Amino acid sequence: MNAAGISDRVRAAGVVGAGGAGFPTHVKLSARAEIYLVNGAECEPLLKVDQQLAAKYAADLARGLALAMESTGAREGIVALKAKYAPAIEALTPLLPDNVRLHILKDVYPAGDEVVSIWMATGRRVPPGGIPLDIGVVVSNVQTLINVARAVDSGAPVTHRTLTVSGAVAAPLTVTVPVGTALREVVSLAGGPTVAPAAYINGGPMMGRLLDSLDEPVTKTTGGIIALPEKHLLIQRRRRSMRAELSIARTTCEQCRLCTELCPRHIIGHELPPHLIVRAVNYNSVGQPSVLLSALTCSECALCEAWSCPVGISPMRINRSLKTQFRASGGKYAGTLRSADPIAAHRLVPVSRLIPRLGLGDYDRKAPLDETPCRPGRVALKLRQHLGAPAKAVVAAGERVRLGQLVAEIAEGALGARIHASIDGVVDSVDAEAIHLLASREPDQNSGERGKNEAGK
Repeated sequence: MNAAGISDRVRAAGVVGAGGAGFPTHVKLSARAEIYLVNGAECEPLLKVDQQLAAKYAADLARGLALAMESTGAREGIVALKAKYAPAIEALTPLLPDNVRLHILKDVYPAGDEVVSIWMATGRRVPPGGIPLDIGVVVSNVQTLINVARAVDSGAPVTHRTLTVSGAVAAPLTVTVPVGTALREVVSLAGGPTVAPAAYINGGPMMGRLLDSLDEPVTKTTGGIIALPEKHLLIQRRRRSMRAELSIARTTCEQCRLCTELCPRHIIGHELPPHLIVRAVNYNSVGQPSVLLSALTCSECALCEAWSCPVGISPMRINRSLKTQFRASGGKYAGTLRSADPIAAHRLVPVSRLIPRLGLGDYDRKAPLDETPCRPGRVALKLRQHLGAPAKAVVAAGERVRLGQLVAEIAEGALGARIHASIDGVVDSVDAEAIHLLASREPDQNSGERGKNEAGK
């Protein structure tokens, strides 16, 4: 199959980046690159998805990478995994051709950051404000490439998502569920919370967002749900208002520079100086204009707030606020790539030390992969599960749909991704945010088997 054919099948299947913003994968596969990197670092504590999928579905991962390399013309493939992911390394090693190599990563944070992963695996550095393609690299994570293989070889659309449920739950696990399943139902699969009241983070403990409600649905990019006590420091930090954040920064920042000295983007040569940004915000934007604009290059890894700052400031949240303002006004950053810190590799934070600093020692438990079919009574398929414009519904209330059926199309001329039914059922309603499906009371004879195939069994 030629490059256009691969990209077309991936587009038809609605594959998006499963590890972050959900960039439509067919667009990545339409580019030309020298290196295709599989980011299997999964560096956020408590999340256990890609490491287990890479071990169990190594053949699908290798096939997905081969297709991605064919589509982009990449001459070299790299699979970046942490040394502690021994089962995945063992499963993948005999499947990789001569032009694909394993790169073994140290167990440090944020090894899974795209820019940091590229630097660690290739020695190349993405320029400030740039993208990996600027240096000839395309990056996908493990679950994305497994979906690519299934889309191309069997036409399977993305209807299920594998995610970890961890933290203060009875039985942590990594589970595959239909896209659109309510998070409340997913938490129940792990035995429910063991604390009351509990609060929940969608994603990892460093970069994940605080959930307002467990009625939110699983999307194609939901990597995990972490339950924690309401009084846990990670919850309280997320509940702090921006006004309070700025007040703390204004009264306590001592310009110690630790946030800058340990910023992953700064140490590899980006300008990004969090301590100067905090100072500029505190004193009416004093300093070089590029200092404030460099906030646009922040990856929001949260090391500055969770590890570096000795007085509890969150430069990351200040950067996030500035990014919102600059993007609304059309601001752009155009800094140059500087020399990397000579000891940059030694400034990354060992995960073994980060976990106790985050107060997660009691929750760092195994979360084994369990792919027992999950059959929710209803699902809510968000029309925006990806970077770009929301998909446009092509079904209406009352219509009967089948698992895998197209229910929302890419908006004409827009960056986006298709959405497919994740269950057999009937369209209950369609609104500006989502398509709501009710499960069929009596599934047809083949739907259960199709569901297993979609879940990767």
